[in-house]
Amino acid sequence: MKSVPKLIRRFVSIMFLSSVLLIILNFILLVVYTLNQKPNVYPWATAEEVAGSLSYNNNGYVLSGDTEIELAKTNVWAILIDNATMKVVWSTENLPETVPMQYSVQDIANLVRGYIDGYPTFTGEAENGLVVLGYPKDSFWKHMWPSWDYNFIASLPKTVLSILVINIVLVFIIYVIANSRLLKSVEPIISGIQSLSTKEEVNIQEKGLFSELAASINKTSEILQSQNRQLRKRETARANWIAGVSHDIRTPLSMVMGYAGQLESDKRLSEDGRKKVAVIVKQSERMKNLINDLNLASKLEYNMQPVKCERQNLVAAVRQVVAGFININIDDKYIIEWKTNEDLAACFVNIDKDLVKRAVSNLIQNCINHNGQGCHIFVSVIEESSNCIIVVEDDGIGVTDEQIEKLNNSPHYMVCDENVSEQRHGLGLLIVRQIMEVHGGEANIGHSLYSGFSARLIFPVQNI
Repeated sequence: MKSVPKLIRRFVSIMFLSSVLLIILNFILLVVYTLNQKPNVYPWATAEEVAGSLSYNNNGYVLSGDTEIELAKTNVWAILIDNATMKVVWSTENLPETVPMQYSVQDIANLVRGYIDGYPTFTGEAENGLVVLGYPKDSFWKHMWPSWDYNFIASLPKTVLSILVINIVLVFIIYVIANSRLLKSVEPIISGIQSLSTKEEVNIQEKGLFSELAASINKTSEILQSQNRQLRKRETARANWIAGVSHDIRTPLSMVMGYAGQLESDKRLSEDGRKKVAVIVKQSERMKNLINDLNLASKLEYNMQPVKCERQNLVAAVRQVVAGFININIDDKYIIEWKTNEDLAACFVNIDKDLVKRAVSNLIQNCINHNGQGCHIFVSVIEESSNCIIVVEDDGIGVTDEQIEKLNNSPHYMVCDENVSEQRHGLGLLIVRQIMEVHGGEANIGHSLYSGFSARLIFPVQNI
């Protein structure tokens, strides 16, 4: 499934982005916190400042007033160790009693890098001795042995990067393990939803984190399957009813048409009687055509009509239909003209010849039915963009843009008007579109070049 890997990639991307942002945030906080700390040189600089401010006069060593006040504010004590005697020759008033007054060379080395009685000490070089500042015990931490292996320092960036990569991998593994249960629960849900769109039956185990959602999907699948079964049952019943009615009506209708035809030619009937019989014959013919159209439309809709496609010359097939209409001596009001270019002698496509001829016949008859005042009908076959196209158009009353929209997009072409005797069922155009669908073509209806009605049947050329 494409959705689950996509979901996993999304989770991993979020995890990776979160880790990177977290690392950046921690680094920024570390930098800000470090910058807010007092610099390491601060106590050493203070010790040098005290050493510079300390002077000797007749009363002994004296520290400038400002420096002494500053030391008192920060609770820092100070002593001066004489170079010659190694004794404390001066100290501030806040000197703790536990601070020694005599020092050895070893003591000096320890206090320079460490502490005196737990007080972190910092030194400054005076004129005749060493100034030592003692800060409160919890103010500084001094590293007693500040020496590092050179190789360790040189490989530190690589070590830090390795640790970072290991941490990211561990976080990823923990993340995947923690979400594996979620992914396992999501996969059947996604699969079930995709199956619903294809009308497949869905049965997801109702357990885990999405048990309620799985139950809802299963219930939806049951409802859809039930609706599909009912729909297929109704459609089958409708198709069987149409086929049964068509079969049952044909025999009595044939008898009516036969007897009506005999009466129409019976010279013993009055002129008024023969006119009435002629109406019966005409309406019986319309009823027969309607039954045939209903039966064919139903078969095409439910794929019950056998389609025998063979390589045929579309030009010859359409020419036969036009010739048939011309030979039946239709009303002089309707003139059918063959407009195919003489250079196009053949256009071969894979078609069911009888169905295509039926489609062209329906279009020509449609031009006749909708133009009671008469019209000029033009039929042609053209080859365009690797397609063979049948064009049937007229110069009659035409159609509006709204009607064209409905004819091209409506699921049926039912037409009802006030003229009951001449009502049109519209199945002719529906059958044309169905015939084009089974051939993988298109039926487009629009305005003709002659300001009338136009229909274009587009067949893809099949090269063999």
